[in-house]
Amino acid sequence: MTLDRSAVWPYDERGEPREFLYARYGNPTVADAERALGALEGGTALLFPSGTGAITALALWLAKPGDTIALAAGCYFGTSVAFQALAKWGLRYDEFDQTGEPPADADIVWVEAPSNPNLTMPNLEAAAAHSAPLVVDSTVATPVHLRPLEHGADFVVHSATKYLIGHHDAVLGAIVCRDEAAARELTTFRTHTGIVTAADQAWLLLRSLKTLDLRVLRQTETAAEISSRLRTHPNVTKVRYPGVGGLVTFDVADGDAARRVETSLRTIQNMTSLGGVTSSLESRHRWEGDRVPPGLLRFSAGLEPVDTLWSDLSAALDRAA
Repeated sequence: MTLDRSAVWPYDERGEPREFLYARYGNPTVADAERALGALEGGTALLFPSGTGAITALALWLAKPGDTIALAAGCYFGTSVAFQALAKWGLRYDEFDQTGEPPADADIVWVEAPSNPNLTMPNLEAAAAHSAPLVVDSTVATPVHLRPLEHGADFVVHSATKYLIGHHDAVLGAIVCRDEAAARELTTFRTHTGIVTAADQAWLLLRSLKTLDLRVLRQTETAAEISSRLRTHPNVTKVRYPGVGGLVTFDVADGDAARRVETSLRTIQNMTSLGGVTSSLESRHRWEGDRVPPGLLRFSAGLEPVDTLWSDLSAALDRAA
């Protein structure tokens, strides 16, 4: 697992380019990380500077002006924000209930497994039966719980910043392609547009993939237990947990109660993002507005003992009354 930060590499003895010549075209550390992630997902992986960078690159490459993306309702709000930014180029999106069938007239079907923060799971059979290309954002499920290409997806998207890297120390995105020809075309598009990542982030991904199973299975176990205990707390009005992954969302009475919970924590960190070894919790209404209830809180399980986490969370919930 070598970290090669080079931006350029010498030509061979005949004056011809070798496999790597300029970092925008490729880097050996990035290539190693792509092969490792591709093997986990069963496809060809490409890395991008962030999850949103991967989403934007795929939308730009896959769609044409006038196309409509059928987007999972309640998915990560940054995806719809990115698509809104592309509206001036003629790209449209319509949200749909991903537990059912996508709209018949969609040009691209884009689902999330599970959606964040609503935590619904997509009906992959119905989505794959649609004639349009199928994109599955599998950031929360990870290949530990789901390999979407095996269920008919054409592309898998990850905010690798989250569970794949898992230590809150790098920002990275990924697209995994089922078809190698599509991957080659997307690689050319990435090169021409310069949406490339650096070797350091790729090296950190390689480091983290070694412990992915251990981390995600532990986080899933913790999230399942926390969700069960949340359902018994009198100050919790609703709990969402899909049965996979380390993410739980739940509602308290209102926005003021949510603020009291997140500012009363001692062990769980009140911060954004998810998927790290340190547990975190935040109100999503501050970012998403009326897309979510004012009292919705998102909890991301880390690797701390479950009783330690529950002691902290239950005490904060007691203060929310």
